[in-house]
Amino acid sequence: MNSNLAIKLRNGTQKAHTAAENVGFMKCFLKGVVDKACFGRFLGNLYFVYSTLEGEIQRHQNNPLISKFYFPELNRQANLEQDMEYYYGKDWRQKITPSPAAQKFVARIREISATEPILLLGHAYTRYMGDLSGGQMLQKIAQSSLKLDGYTGTSFYNFEQIPDKKTFKDKYRQALDSIPVDDATADKIVAEANSSFAFNMQMAQELEGNLIQSIGQALFNSLTQGYNPGSTELVSH
Repeated sequence: MNSNLAIKLRNGTQKAHTAAENVGFMKCFLKGVVDKACFGRFLGNLYFVYSTLEGEIQRHQNNPLISKFYFPELNRQANLEQDMEYYYGKDWRQKITPSPAAQKFVARIREISATEPILLLGHAYTRYMGDLSGGQMLQKIAQSSLKLDGYTGTSFYNFEQIPDKKTFKDKYRQALDSIPVDDATADKIVAEANSSFAFNMQMAQELEGNLIQSIGQALFNSLTQGYNPGSTELVSH
């Protein structure tokens, strides 16, 4: 049974993907304006999201549906822990807390894990495929803007176990298409992927006040004018 789930996810999230790029924080990021403290907070929120998501997927790894998209080489928690130590020091666990949007994101992941775990796929797809695609461009921008050496401070984007990202993404899409889901479940997974984009946008929007404090309202306004048709979609999922 071929569910065409990969195509449904790609087509069903395109608007949300473009909207996510038009959040002010991301528009500034894509233009090379990155504040170190904001970026540290951004990754800190992702630490809470990924550690929860990966823990829940691992918990269900013996579920025959979940096992099809369980790829441990995608896991980001350990990489984010390296980044947290860089931005906050050895005692980083005492220094970071999830923002309100990150708390809601984590709560949603736990809720669906307890009630309908196949929907975790919506979050896994949105995050990991984005990280392997446009995320690679964001890493280069962060390295350049923050003058970071190697993967220091951007370990999150470094998939050391996936040297050939294009081949892996093809394999991941094939895995999605092998999951035997009916149309109603596929629609729910796509809806959950859109929900994941919404949570990601909220986490980015929360950082805008800090970014404006850092770079000034005038520069922020000039960088965020107009509507971006979606630059990372050029290297999209």
